[in-house]
Amino acid sequence: MSDLGLNSGASPKLAGPLRALGERSQRLRNFLLEYSLSPIAVVGGGILILLLLIAIFAPWIAPQNPYDLASLSILDARLPPGSESYDGYTHWLGTDGVGRDLLSAIMYGLRISLSVGVVSSMFALVIGMFVGLFAAYAGGRTENIIMRIVDLQMSFPAILIALILLAILGRGAEKTMIALIAVQWAYYARTVRASALVEREREYIEAARGLRLGHFRIVSRHLLPNCFAPLLVVLTVQVAHAITLEATLSFLGIGLPETQPSLGLLIANGYQYLLSGSYWISIFPGVALLITILSINLVGDRLRELLNPGMRR
Repeated sequence: MSDLGLNSGASPKLAGPLRALGERSQRLRNFLLEYSLSPIAVVGGGILILLLLIAIFAPWIAPQNPYDLASLSILDARLPPGSESYDGYTHWLGTDGVGRDLLSAIMYGLRISLSVGVVSSMFALVIGMFVGLFAAYAGGRTENIIMRIVDLQMSFPAILIALILLAILGRGAEKTMIALIAVQWAYYARTVRASALVEREREYIEAARGLRLGHFRIVSRHLLPNCFAPLLVVLTVQVAHAITLEATLSFLGIGLPETQPSLGLLIANGYQYLLSGSYWISIFPGVALLITILSINLVGDRLRELLNPGMRR
């Protein structure tokens, strides 16, 4: 039964794909085993998976739909943690200024923050990946022009660019994601260009050129797969950065609207009550945001150690 049964009657046409599948499965098992050697990274990964599950299933597991106006009562406003509402429901994390259950609001806010951060980072990755690959493969003046644009983009603070774009576009989830994409793509472009510059000088690229393969095939089938490892590391870091930046913009009142409150907007909603003793309205969403960013960074640090041989201990 070794090699997935390749020695016991598997057809020659299936032998190659089955062997490749077995090798990929073994590499994945080895990678997960190495990842598990860091207890802190395992804890971070477990917390991140839990947060993702909470965000995905928030409409089904949240005790209350915090944005159903018919279920809210102003009499329940600013109840401290553990208090019971007038209908007998226990608000374990208290309520905010309009009577929303804070635990439910955090679940929904986490859903929105993660969605905006992940989607914007994925689009930025695709744009930056193609720009960086094109610059590295083209070389010469084309590469210089593209990279000077990237350098110009990265010379400005990310928050400043996002503020300018949202001042022009207005508030909204889609507009916030456009601003985050415009801020992030340059990081991916620089990363993939640096990796592609190293890979394009290797023998397999020279061999592909010698076989007169098309440029698109060389880039997509040979150059791009070998640039995925650093991109994966940058992706985890930039997702955390995107969530933080979105929370900052929403806190300032120019990110997501009141109808789509993220964790940053929940923090902003309770800011005015901090000095009046209702600390929980801002503190608990802030703790949720901190735990989210910390867990993503722990996973990203471990991935950087595993995917960068120079950092291995």
